[in-house]
Order: sequence, then structure tokens, then C-alpha cells
Amino acid sequence: MIYEGKAITVKEIEGGIAQLNFDLQGESVNKFNRLTIEELGAAAEALKSQKNLKGLVVTSSKDSFIVGADITEFTELFAGSEEALVANSMKANEVFNAIEDLPFPTVTAINGIALGGGFEMCLSTDYRVMAPKAKVGLPEVKLGIFPGFGGTVRLSRLVGVDNAVEWIAGGTENRADAALKMGAVDAVVEADKLVDAAVAIINQCNEGKLDNLARREEKKGKIKLNAMESMMAFEISKAFVAGKAGKNYPAPVEAIKTMQKHAGMTRDKAIEVEAKGFAKMAKTNVAACLVGLFLNDQALKKKASAWEKEASDVNLAAVLGAGIMGGGVAFQSALKGTPIVMKDINQDGIKLGLSEAKKLLSKRVAKGKMDAGQMGDVLNNITPTLNYGDFKNVDLVVEAVVENPKVKDAVLRETEDAVREDAILTSNTSTISINLLAKNLKRPENFCGMHFFNPVHMMPLVEVIRGEKTSDRAIATTVAYAKAMGKTPIVVNDCPGFLVNRVLFPYFGGFAALVRDGADFQKIDKVMERFGWPMGPAYLLDVVGMDTAKHANEVMADGFPDRMKADFKSAIDVMFENNRYGQKNDKGFYKYEEDKKGKPKKVVDEETYKLIEPVVNGSKDFDEEDIIARMMIPLCLETVRCLEDNIVEDPADADMGLIYGIGFPPFRGGALRYIDDMGVDKFVELADKYADLGPLYAPTEKLREMAKTGKKFFG
Repeated sequence: MIYEGKAITVKEIEGGIAQLNFDLQGESVNKFNRLTIEELGAAAEALKSQKNLKGLVVTSSKDSFIVGADITEFTELFAGSEEALVANSMKANEVFNAIEDLPFPTVTAINGIALGGGFEMCLSTDYRVMAPKAKVGLPEVKLGIFPGFGGTVRLSRLVGVDNAVEWIAGGTENRADAALKMGAVDAVVEADKLVDAAVAIINQCNEGKLDNLARREEKKGKIKLNAMESMMAFEISKAFVAGKAGKNYPAPVEAIKTMQKHAGMTRDKAIEVEAKGFAKMAKTNVAACLVGLFLNDQALKKKASAWEKEASDVNLAAVLGAGIMGGGVAFQSALKGTPIVMKDINQDGIKLGLSEAKKLLSKRVAKGKMDAGQMGDVLNNITPTLNYGDFKNVDLVVEAVVENPKVKDAVLRETEDAVREDAILTSNTSTISINLLAKNLKRPENFCGMHFFNPVHMMPLVEVIRGEKTSDRAIATTVAYAKAMGKTPIVVNDCPGFLVNRVLFPYFGGFAALVRDGADFQKIDKVMERFGWPMGPAYLLDVVGMDTAKHANEVMADGFPDRMKADFKSAIDVMFENNRYGQKNDKGFYKYEEDKKGKPKKVVDEETYKLIEPVVNGSKDFDEEDIIARMMIPLCLETVRCLEDNIVEDPADADMGLIYGIGFPPFRGGALRYIDDMGVDKFVELADKYADLGPLYAPTEKLREMAKTGKKFFG
């Protein structure tokens, strides 16, 4: 044994060739935490001091190679000064440089996922061989940063500027065929042949058939472009990437600027430039929010995994109501491998549900994500039916009929009589109380909410809603089924609107009052889109559907009359009364026309202004800050109330629910992190400025207490 640690071992395997193996003890994956980096440095020293070694193969004992840096260490690390961050990067880079400078040929055998620091490790060796199912990439921009272990330096020299920009600014995970074509890896071989292939490359180097030193010098040298070529490559890339990333995500463009700065430098100077750029990004609020988001997501996954242990198996599911929503649920379940019975009361409903599933599957075939045979297999996983004959074997039912308590009550009771006594019943309601729907059920302990978001195949969130009588088994089984469908489940307690709609409708309330007071709805949309929302509130209402919004708003107003019952007729009411339901009938606040791809394109409609004139108090040009405050304060305060009322378990659940459920700007981290970043005291102060707008803008007593004592929602 040449070296033995808790994350790394080094031993001689054959003919003077050493194997450095990553196997982090006590963890399911390898990652670059402080311990691993320290041990890699020690292993490099031990290798350097060996006299007769002819080469090194780098391997992993885990299914993945190295998933990247240990992100749990980022919060503390990024809290340090910029200088400390630069020093930390430089220290880590010394270790990677030591591997790169070993006095013999080096090859990495990539058996599984090698991302971020994991792929930077691969880049520090002379050659790379990769298994067909492995993936490589530098996805750091997704955390608001860019590679800091030499990735921008080595990749740009290895594969060229355009390719490096595509991988680094795009943050993509890349398959073996793409990596080979680009020259990021040197060979693709079956996983069990990786070490043999690596040894063969080392032997060829030692026989003079391959020049590993020339390869090494290329990686350590300057980018091979003249001044004009370099300027063209980088300037075009910056303009393109800036257009795609937008001003709220600075890391992709900063990564390109960093590569441009070090293009004419050799390795050691170039790495210093990278370290400084990395530190600058690590200190941004965007990085803090996106790292927080990643950690919150991990916490959510842990909770879901804990529930899974208590879950009953779902081998066959059923969905009631085969409309767009029911068809979406059937498609998602079948696609992810859980067969599903799709029931409706008439053949037209069945047709609609099946055509929805077929349409989604055809798109996957067209994009090359599956072939016609696989499409057939998925469709065979959906059993359409007009009766309950197939329901005796169903383990879990999703009721997705019309959003009407009386209709849902009748359908749920009917279904309860048709299924086994241990089957779980769920309702895909967006606003109706689970306790209310459970009232007439014989087994309310087997019933909970399972709220999907539209469109089902795209939206990652599922709210699993616990009623007063819901059992842990029902929650656990529903959470496990949501996970099996590829969704992120969040468990919430029952109240009107649950978490997401309860928080969304005060936001719409802020919008309605702004329009009443003379703000132009188009300007509001533009301001909120610049703030980071995927679409402004008027556009969002058109997408949700004015009839759906009107119904949900009435449920919310009944549930929280003190602050959600409006004392004025709003522009939303006017749209509804004039049958302007939004995209579903091509007119709402905007008109909708088909674009070249057959998708609805919004167009300004002057008719809207004439219609809403009677409910608008003249015209007023609100400034941007005013619009943001009037829109965001109600949303943030309702999120605070959901936490205080125990609708959600903790701040992470609340913020993730808003990001996954309604597209809250990810770079802002969520509503509660947004309050933290502003300062709870400053937020309360801001809300008080708008006190005359009513109870939607009134901070809770607990929030005022937090403001006084300097407490935060996160750490």
C-alpha cells in the first residue's frame, strides 16, 4: 500500500502502475470535502516519492465517480472574506496541480457521474477513459458560481473556447458520446474494461506511441488562438450567454470573462485568475440563495426518503377524471413505471385523457427521448375504463374531477366502496379543504390531498395534504407514489388553498389593487418579470384561467375573509364576467394567437383597457420599487403565516414549495429568504409603509418580535 486514508487509497496494481482509488468512508457517494482534498494532497506526495512507478490509474469504488464538491461546506466557506476564498481555492489547486505534475503518465477511469470538482479531478490527469453510461460536466453555474479547481483553465485548453463555454456557461451534464466527440475524454469502453483501457494507454505512453507530456503541456499552456480569434470567440459567447442567462444570473458571463482574462496565460497564473473570479461569484447573494436552495432540496429529499420507509407499495394506481389533468397524471405514472387505471364517466373523457398522454409521448419520440416501441409500452400501462370493475386491485386513487365539493364528495364515496379497505384515496384539489372532503368517508384515515400542478408532466411539485384524520400510512404511501412519479412532494397541513394557492392569491390581491389604483397591468407584468418571475401576474392569470382563478379566489375569501375578501370589483372580475378566461379561450388580459410552433403567443389587446376602465381609478405611473413592494409584501406575509399556522413544517418547505409550485425566482431563494436578505426589521418597516392598503399588508406579531430581536428564518 502506497497510501491509505479514509477517502483515498493508493496501491500498486501491475507492472509498476499505481491505482489511486476514491472511496469516501461512511458516504454513499464520493465528494470533495476538506478531508478528501487533504488526502488527495497526501496521496500525490506519496506517489511523487515512489521510485519505480510507470503510471497512475485513478478510479472510484462507488457507482458514481465523484459527484462534485461537498456543498454542505459552502455556506460556511462562502461566509468568509474574498481573500480567504481565493487562498482556499489556491490551496486546493496546489493538490490538483500536484496530480497533473506527477512524473509519469496518468489516466482517469470514469465509471459513473463525474461533475464539478469530480470532473476537474479527471481533467488534471493526462487522459480520460469513460463508461458508456457515465456523465461528466461542470454544473457550478447552477449554484451561482463557476469551476474553481482549474476547470475553466484546463477545459478551455483541452476542447477549445466554444466547447468549454457551452459546457461551463450551460452547466450541462454530458453523455459519453458527446464527451468523446468533443475531446473531453479519450475513449469510451464498458465499465468492466475501464482499468484495462487505462493501463493500455499508460503502456502506449511508456512505449513512445503516445506523448503524454505534449498533451500535458497543451493543458498547462495558453489557449491557441491569436488576439483577433480570441476576441471574436469570447465577445460572441458573452453576448449570446448574457441574452440567455439574463442579468439575474451573473455566473455564466463571469465564467466567460474569466476564461478571456486567462486565455494568454500559462496554468499557474491562469488558475490565480480563476480563483479570484470564483471568489467574486461566491460572495454574491445569488450564490448564497442558490446554494441554500440546493441544501433545502436535499433536506426535502431526506424527508421524502424517511416517509418512504413507512409506505405501502403502489403497484397499481387509478385516476378519476380523464381530462387534461387526469390524462397528465396517467401519463406521468405510466411513464415512470406505475401502471394506472384511468376512469371517466363517458367515452369523450377517456379519449381526451388518452390523447393527452399520446401527445406528450409523441413529443418524446420526436425528440429522440424514446422510440415507438417504448411509447407503446407506456400506453399499455394506462387502462381506460368507464366503470369500477378494475378497482379491486388498485393501491392508490387520485381523484381529479371538477373542482366542486359536492361532485368530489359523491365521486370519493363511490370510489371508497369500489376499492379494497386498505387502498389510499387522494384528491387532486387545489383549494377545497381535505377535512371537508373527508367528512362523509368511512375511512378518512386512508384519505389525503395530492395536489398536482398544471401541466403535470412539467411541474415538479406535489402538495401532499394531511387532514385531521389522515394516517401516517396514507401520507407515507402518497409521498412515495409522488416520488416514484418523479415529483418533489411536500407534506402540508390542511387549510383553504394549502400552501401554494394560499400564498399565491394575496399576490393576485396585490395585483388587483394596483390595477384599481391606476397601474398599467402590462407595466406590472414587465416589472415582475424583471424581478425574476417567469411571467407577470396578468399573464399568469391568463395561463391559470380566469374561471379557475375566480373560483379559487372565492374559496380563499371564505377561508380568510379578514384579508382576502376584496371590498371592490376588480379587473379579474371584469375579465371573468366578459368570458375572457385567458389562454383556454384565447382572450384574457391579453389576446392569444398561435405562433409557428402552434403555441399560444400573447398579443396586447386594447379591448382590455376599455373593459376595465369602469373599475380603474384613472391612470397612475407607479415606480418599479412601489410595484414590487405592493406585489411581494402580501405574498411574503402569507408565507410567514403559513409557517406560523403550522401549515408547513419549516422555512425550507415553504420556500421550496413556492419555487417548485409557482416559479418564485430561484436566485432570490424563496419568500422567507427574501425577507431574511432584506432584513426582517427592514421588511416590517416596508410593510408598515403600506398599512393603509389593509390587512394583507399587516405583519404578524411574531414577525414584529423577530424584527426586534434580530432573528432570521434561516440561520
